[in-house]
Amino acid sequence: MEKINFNIQEGPFSPTWESLRQFKCPQWFLDAKFGIWAHWGPQSVPMYGDWYARNIYREGEPQYYYHWRKYDHPSKVGYKDIVQMWKAERFKPEELIDLYIKAGARYFVAQAVHHDNFDNWNSRYHRWNAVNMGPKKDIVGMWCKAARERGLPFGVSEHLAASFSWFAPSKGHDTKGSYKGIPYDGNDPAYEDFYHPNRDEYELEKQHGKIVNWYSPNPQWHMKWFLRIKDLIDQYEPDFLYTDGGVPFGEVGLNIVAHLYNTSAKNHGGINQAVHTQKDTNPEVYKIGVLDIERGAAEDILSHPWQTDTCLGGWFYDVRAVYKTPQQVIEMLIDIVSKGGNLLLNIPQKPDGTLDDECLYILDEIAKWMRVNGEGIYGTRPWKRYREGPTKGQGGAFQEKKLEWTPEDFRFTQKDGKIFAFQMKYPGDHKAIIKSLGLSSGIFVKKVKLLGFEGKLEFDQLENALVIKLPEKWYDTGYPHCFCIE
Repeated sequence: MEKINFNIQEGPFSPTWESLRQFKCPQWFLDAKFGIWAHWGPQSVPMYGDWYARNIYREGEPQYYYHWRKYDHPSKVGYKDIVQMWKAERFKPEELIDLYIKAGARYFVAQAVHHDNFDNWNSRYHRWNAVNMGPKKDIVGMWCKAARERGLPFGVSEHLAASFSWFAPSKGHDTKGSYKGIPYDGNDPAYEDFYHPNRDEYELEKQHGKIVNWYSPNPQWHMKWFLRIKDLIDQYEPDFLYTDGGVPFGEVGLNIVAHLYNTSAKNHGGINQAVHTQKDTNPEVYKIGVLDIERGAAEDILSHPWQTDTCLGGWFYDVRAVYKTPQQVIEMLIDIVSKGGNLLLNIPQKPDGTLDDECLYILDEIAKWMRVNGEGIYGTRPWKRYREGPTKGQGGAFQEKKLEWTPEDFRFTQKDGKIFAFQMKYPGDHKAIIKSLGLSSGIFVKKVKLLGFEGKLEFDQLENALVIKLPEKWYDTGYPHCFCIE
């Protein structure tokens, strides 16, 4: 078989595993710790949750019934019609980026394309994009300009690689009722460039009752994916690229990662400053970038950088969603950072581009906490152990759950010769007892400061514990507090 000329940017990286394993995580990402993600696109239009474009073609799903009752049956009105309803008419990226910076975000990520096969930029290779249709705006470009003008590292997420198989139910039809046997609109040849020529994937899913190939083996699809993601990199030169899965399609995906890194190196004196994240937990794979753990966390400190991605509610705006509280977000951030990770948090946007009042409140509470405690978060690295106390979360993806903390639970970070100890629950006796910092640890404590408190703290370093007395006028905010220990 003739070797394909991918025509990628020349630079320090070749599109091989061996070359890409020379990746060194840029300092900005290691120090940033907290990023905000706009997982936003036409699937937000119905305000009825994630995977809407797929589930309206799955007979019996809640989104299937909702779509039929609100818009019409998917044989008549399908997802191709939903994308035209997305107007983003109140989208003001500058105001949102300012809000995210205030909340403490040190990088920003915009969704470029989801599994729904709709490009949120002025795509050269796909007519189904946000400049041609729907908003008639370069959504990615607008985000990019707003972030870069404010000095914020700018990233994009691509979920396109899985689209070919993911969209297969659009080739189906109802098996019962008044529309039995009538093909959904995904069968119309006029829209095959949107719904894909994926009949084989549809038959496989019908046979097995699930997606069989997250990444289709179809070679024509691999090249379409490559051209569009390369176009995305070429137009916006992102500092960060998220892939929703492992590195797609072998050699094809390696060329994209090399192109990302070499494009960054071209702009930074020959040194790559970009990050690629993917979800394969094999160290030989994730060494080429940063491991991403969706809705979960590492179980312990990892030797390589990693990131949790999660959301306040659902991935796309959902009127049914129950959001995480500010307390949950802050506790997650502390736990993740103590193990050397970053937190990338999606803030769900309404279809018009605005945030609801709950999101605004949560961002404001995070901002207040970060102003006081950010010193123990930004630029830190894991200490020799990340935790003390009885409470520990389960490692791995999709293991996210609210933990019940005790005053004995601490999470540690370090920076500039200082140890930061976050007490995860306010103690009823107004004392913090840190067993890891007794005299027997070999550490001599000279000074203890409570972040946000200007007065002097009383403390006593015993043989088996450091005992700190909280100030009398300090009260329980519901959020963890942080001690800076020298």
